Amino acid sequence: MQAADVATTTIESQPERNALEVTEWLTVTMLEWSGKVMAVVLLMILAWVLGAWARRAIGRLLERPTIDRTLSRFLGNAARWIIFVMAIVASLGFFGFNITSVAALVGAAGLTIGLALQGSLSNLAAGIMLLVLRPFKIGDVVQLAGQIGKVDDVDLFNTKIDTGDNRRLILPNGQIFGSTIENITHHPLRRCDVNVGTAYAADLRQARAALRRAGETIAKRDPARQVDVVLQNLGTHAIEWTVRVWVPTSEFIACRDQLLEAIKDSLDAEGISIPFPQQEVWFRNSLEKRATSL
Repeated sequence: MQAADVATTTIESQPERNALEVTEWLTVTMLEWSGKVMAVVLLMILAWVLGAWARRAIGRLLERPTIDRTLSRFLGNAARWIIFVMAIVASLGFFGFNITSVAALVGAAGLTIGLALQGSLSNLAAGIMLLVLRPFKIGDVVQLAGQIGKVDDVDLFNTKIDTGDNRRLILPNGQIFGSTIENITHHPLRRCDVNVGTAYAADLRQARAALRRAGETIAKRDPARQVDVVLQNLGTHAIEWTVRVWVPTSEFIACRDQLLEAIKDSLDAEGISIPFPQQEVWFRNSLEKRATSL
């Protein structure tokens, strides 16, 4: 009886031991994985906070008049994302992934994605060149890819500009770097040219003096540069002149408006007319003869 009881007890306790082992394994596994997950979460939070701090620190460090704000913003964002990517790679090591294999896999995936996204990569390369060469900076008024506006931001893939009527344009960097870049506000001074025509009956010296006086009335012009009045052409219906005045770039539109008004007033004061195109029509037969024949 005792032997049978022992055998029965052994058979009955085997499932209990299996259940106990499974329970212990699940407990150990859950504790181990929960610890890894918590470590990864803490690492990602730390990386995010550290990245934000690094971006602000780089921004304060490069906040100097000699350093472009576009470049400092780019370096700050790059440092933040580098820290975050390093944290992701380090997190994979907590779960037993081979970092070398992961790097090789990422490289192969990057090659495949790069072939599929050639246009985006060209924008990325162009963005890096724009940030390195810096043909323009934030706040400049530029003409890019046929569009004129004020630069608001320069990213790795695109450039954001605001037009004069307050429209936001997002231009791919590939189109910008592959075409002519015109930085309108790069220099502090800009020459304002106004073309005007005078009647052939007007005296040339009198017209030239009137146009020069008109240019000299611009209060914000550069006094170090004289007003130029250039005789451009003897046109089909008028004598063509160009009045050139150097003005501050920031006041260009206002000064041009004032110059146009001053030219009109000065010519009117001298009695010099501004002709407009006219066309004379000659008939082979007089109108009287044609009316008689009808």
